[in-house]
Amino acid sequence: MTIPSTVTTEQATEQAQGPGGPAVARRGGRGVLGGLSPRTSFILRRLGRVLVSLAIVIVATFLIVQLVPGDPVRAALGNSATPELVERTRADLGLNVPVPEQFVNYVSGLFRGDFGTAIGSQRPVADTIAQRFPVTLTLAVASFLLAAIGAFPIGVATAVSSRTGRRRLADLGVSGLLGVLIAIPSLLLAVGLIAVFSIGLKVLPAAGWGGFDQAILPVVALAVGPMAYLARIVHVEMLAVLEMPYMTTARSKRLPTHLVYLRHALPNMVTSTLTIGGIILTGMVAGTVLIETVFAIPGLGTSIVSSITSKDYPMIQGIVLVYAILVLGLNLLIDIALATIDPRSSITEG
Repeated sequence: MTIPSTVTTEQATEQAQGPGGPAVARRGGRGVLGGLSPRTSFILRRLGRVLVSLAIVIVATFLIVQLVPGDPVRAALGNSATPELVERTRADLGLNVPVPEQFVNYVSGLFRGDFGTAIGSQRPVADTIAQRFPVTLTLAVASFLLAAIGAFPIGVATAVSSRTGRRRLADLGVSGLLGVLIAIPSLLLAVGLIAVFSIGLKVLPAAGWGGFDQAILPVVALAVGPMAYLARIVHVEMLAVLEMPYMTTARSKRLPTHLVYLRHALPNMVTSTLTIGGIILTGMVAGTVLIETVFAIPGLGTSIVSSITSKDYPMIQGIVLVYAILVLGLNLLIDIALATIDPRSSITEG
């Protein structure tokens, strides 16, 4: 097709690509940050937000001690502690210097991996975190994997049956059950699992960590609610994808049913589902505190509960900071995964 001489090359390109095409192409070519690709600039923006959030968290954790009414050292040691012990502990914790100097020392210590010293045990907080962090991370990741593995087949199956109208009663039953599981608090579920499988049937231990059998009940207790919620999300997203025009085209080609779902349906529902899954995962990280306490698991959750009880503020500061870093890191990884799976997100999102 011959382009009239009155139309410039740039205008012809815009007409060929459609509205917004050149703008996206130009943005994709240069990127947002000085010639970088859209994916790289997207990741850098997300990294910048993470760093800002981390700075806010560091300030907030520092203020934990400063905002405690009265003397935090006296509160931690109790009224029976001698004035000499209180002053010596204050000096060991660096609380006998002005607040700005305390903040500088706190931040510089964090960069060295020094989270301070626990008041109760007189051990470095970093040692306790290094010992207990793998337990908490294992519990959260294992529970999320179980939730995801269970949610996808349930959500896809109920969506397909709802669309075709087959097994309508079974679909309604599954949807109702998922709603009940979402509504059950994890604490109540954990207690129920202990009552049935530990006290009643005596087939699984009610506490501890280290063996596979000890991990079953806490992982299930933490995973069931998120699994039900994620299955509902997969159900809704799958229904929306199944009504898209490209799905009608794929079905019209008389492709095998499993290929239609695997090649065309699942890839197009992954992005939104992964976004919700990331939010669920960060919530499960926070949920480990309750589950670890119920099952007496030696993780960060039980440590922070005991530290709050004993008013061990350096330990509280360190564990809260680690939880925040873990959540921010997971969110960053999810954003990177989204930009990799769906490059459009690196262009359309700010």
